[in-house]
Amino acid sequence: MAASLSIPLSTRFSPAKRHRLNALELRSPLRVCCSASRDGAELEGNLPQLKKQLKNVACGILAVWAVTTASPVIAANQRLPPLSTDPKRCELAFVGNTIGQANGVYDKAIDLRFCDFTNEKANLKGKSLAAALMSEAKFDGADMTEVVMSKAYAAGASFKGTDFTNAVLDRVNFEKANLQGALFVNTVLSGSTFDNAQLEGAVFEDTIIGYIDLQKICRNTTINEEGRAVLGCR
Repeated sequence: MAASLSIPLSTRFSPAKRHRLNALELRSPLRVCCSASRDGAELEGNLPQLKKQLKNVACGILAVWAVTTASPVIAANQRLPPLSTDPKRCELAFVGNTIGQANGVYDKAIDLRFCDFTNEKANLKGKSLAAALMSEAKFDGADMTEVVMSKAYAAGASFKGTDFTNAVLDRVNFEKANLQGALFVNTVLSGSTFDNAQLEGAVFEDTIIGYIDLQKICRNTTINEEGRAVLGCR
């Protein structure tokens, strides 16, 4: 029994688009052609049903192999891209991005990892940082009012005393972030996660957050009694 696979595949890697599906672009559709045979001859005669079943099995197995080989993003767990080598990458925060803010789609990746914006009062207000990479960055004391950070990755970042008034922080990953004394006033927090984040002294006032998300954030024991009362934690 033998199975054959025909895959006319052309790929092109574009460094400028590494944030979009790992920059793998298929110029032509992926085609998988499968056949099953015995001793080099097609199964015929009295076994038409067996032939069909064997062909389907072979095709299914080889198609899965082809897709996972051609698309690393599907085959492996999503990983953060390498740190940008752009010497001015931190300055991109002062420009932001403008495309598809609500869905975290962007025209240019914003890599702010390890950048220091401590006490930045003028250049971050109202910026769109959708899907920005912010892990291990410092925003202590920064004015981030009206910022849009949809789907940003801020795990391990520091936002001590940061002002998030009127900001949109939906679906942000704040895992292990330091948010002590941060101001969440009229702030959208729907879908954001705060696992093991430090929220001592954080101010929550008129925040917009879903019921399930509220239950999750209320599990954070670092929120003081006043904060828990304002949030409505039970």
